[in-house]
Amino acid sequence: MAEITAQMVKELRERTGAGVKDCKDILTQAEGNMDKAIEIVRERGLKVSDKVQGREAREGRIEIYVHPGAKMATMVEINCETDFVARTEEFIQLSKDLALHIAALNPRYIRSDEVPAEEVTASGLKPEKYYEEVVLLAQPFVKDPSQTIEDKIKAAVAQLRENVVVRRYTRYEVGN
Repeated sequence: MAEITAQMVKELRERTGAGVKDCKDILTQAEGNMDKAIEIVRERGLKVSDKVQGREAREGRIEIYVHPGAKMATMVEINCETDFVARTEEFIQLSKDLALHIAALNPRYIRSDEVPAEEVTASGLKPEKYYEEVVLLAQPFVKDPSQTIEDKIKAAVAQLRENVVVRRYTRYEVGN
């Protein structure tokens, strides 16, 4: 078994946002394997996400993205549980990433349960494929297509330890 160094703990903490003690314990469990440790943190993070999902999120921020040339803009409201979390660097970055994503991919719905069944049927696509095109949470993240927007939000929940909800958004484009 590899010796767990302070540098390894620091690296895992920087990459995942997990606590120092958690990082040390997880690295010990993963026998020093950083990739395996990150996967364990992700699994535990999803458990945190399940625990906080029902909690009320009434704080947050409104983020605005204006595309260069000022021909398109988006505005997104993202909520969390406390004002403290709303002011963290991680939450602010998440809101900026979502505003940029909405500008780039122009989703029509936030969640798949908002899409009328007739619309999915009329598209001629399998529901999962159609949701990837029109539902924000199902879309691959524009900066990292290996994760969906929902995955990105769950990762933020795991790091912030609070419920995070996309409440609403709008996208404006000159001429449309």
